[in-house]
Amino acid sequence: METISYVSVHGGHSGQFCHHATNTLEEIIQQYILKDFPWVGITEHVPAISDELRYPDQIEAGLTADFLLHRFRDYIRECRRLQRKYDAEIRIYTAMEIETYSGYEQFIPSLIQTFQPDYLVGSVHFVDDLGFDYSREQYDRTAAAAGGVDALYCRYFDQQYEMIKLLQPAVVGHFDLIRIFDPEYRSRLLQPAIMERIRRNLALIRDLDLIMDFNLRSLLKGASEPYISRPILQIAREMGIAVVPGDDSHGLESVAAHMETGVAILAEMGFDTNWRQPRLLTY
Repeated sequence: METISYVSVHGGHSGQFCHHATNTLEEIIQQYILKDFPWVGITEHVPAISDELRYPDQIEAGLTADFLLHRFRDYIRECRRLQRKYDAEIRIYTAMEIETYSGYEQFIPSLIQTFQPDYLVGSVHFVDDLGFDYSREQYDRTAAAAGGVDALYCRYFDQQYEMIKLLQPAVVGHFDLIRIFDPEYRSRLLQPAIMERIRRNLALIRDLDLIMDFNLRSLLKGASEPYISRPILQIAREMGIAVVPGDDSHGLESVAAHMETGVAILAEMGFDTNWRQPRLLTY
């Protein structure tokens, strides 16, 4: 039986360039090499557009938007250096994970032009400029502001649709992250207003021929399944969408974490395990 390679279409956050990660980027890349990854996407978070729209840990640490922009420049420079250094051992993509806060429609294209990444991971961590994935308390506050958890899901998928249509990221990150602190997500995802939006977004991903990130980080945090959840994954399979593992690593301990489980799920469901590589941006 042919061995299925481990790859990550969404990974490589490091303590060097991400406040909620650990270890240096070079140490993390060496770990990918040690684990025989033929290729990996290093997808560091873009800097905050303003001091008001930072992650909570960045605010607590006093990291300004200006500091984050300069650190991101250092990330691109270092990742390009490592790309060249380890070229004979692994294919490294220097990519970036984007956000959808106010003004991103202009801010993200300006970052693309300035830093010229290999590709984008299109993620949503803010709904109407309020974060939701940092803590249960934050999630509940954002849901209340949206008008309830059902409304939060609808708004999340609407913003995701707008982002995908505008930026056409090569990879759509953790598609259903909005379920992170919702114990009732299995039934909620099936509600007509929510499922209609899910199918609409999946159809757009299919039509644009993008990759979906099968994000395994949820398993590291004790969830019962990765992002994407099984019902959505089944629809993606029926639509012929490419789904590729992403370890969303944030340090050495999470490089390739639960990769065996993720690969087995995708293989069992009939996805192509000759993993699609991201389409590169052209300049």
